[in-house]
Amino acid sequence: MTKLATARRSGAITTEEVLIILCHSVNEVLNNAGNPGVEYSPMVQKINKTCLRPDIGCFVLFDGGFSGLVIINFTAESAMEIYRSYLLSMGMPENELALFHTADEVGNVMGEIMNQIVGDFTNKIRHQLKTSITQSQPKMMAINKQVQISVNTTLDQPQSRRVTFNTAQNNIFYLELSMDKTEFIKLHDFDEAELENPDDILASTKRQTNQPSSDSSSNTQHDDLMNDLGI
Repeated sequence: MTKLATARRSGAITTEEVLIILCHSVNEVLNNAGNPGVEYSPMVQKINKTCLRPDIGCFVLFDGGFSGLVIINFTAESAMEIYRSYLLSMGMPENELALFHTADEVGNVMGEIMNQIVGDFTNKIRHQLKTSITQSQPKMMAINKQVQISVNTTLDQPQSRRVTFNTAQNNIFYLELSMDKTEFIKLHDFDEAELENPDDILASTKRQTNQPSSDSSSNTQHDDLMNDLGI
């Protein structure tokens, strides 16, 4: 069982606390994807607009309990480091890896990682804030100039934030979040849910599968008795 990364225990949870949950999702997914050591800055920037920036930009829209947009902008160096570490951790031979960040394979892998990050984020939001949001399919682009991105819905007083991340090799990428200005106010205390780790579920299922059933044990004892009797 994996304990949720918790937001600050205050009377109200605001944009900054939601951003913390998203940052934890980035760290956890990248760590599981063979990229330990990723850290984010303790300082967050307030920005007026969200943009896709060179060299690789990816964005996902979400809607539901509140609406917003998540963007991650990777430099070529950070994208290639994350891409290579991910595939090498899965046993991919190094000579089969793409050499440039503009390769379609790099974009596909980074898009899949982005999908996992936002999926983990929406799951945490559902368990921790007791509300539900759904995500769109990630869009990943290798670009050489800045492209402004906005949410295709009317946000209620949109707020935008940017956080700087550093990889284990000190390459940089940026996370941008734009969402409704909203507060989640706790009406009463409740037990915080725990997220089940998929690896634990698979291991438990495997143990149950490998454990001999009582019926098979009884059949084995019956066969031994018949053999002893010469039947």
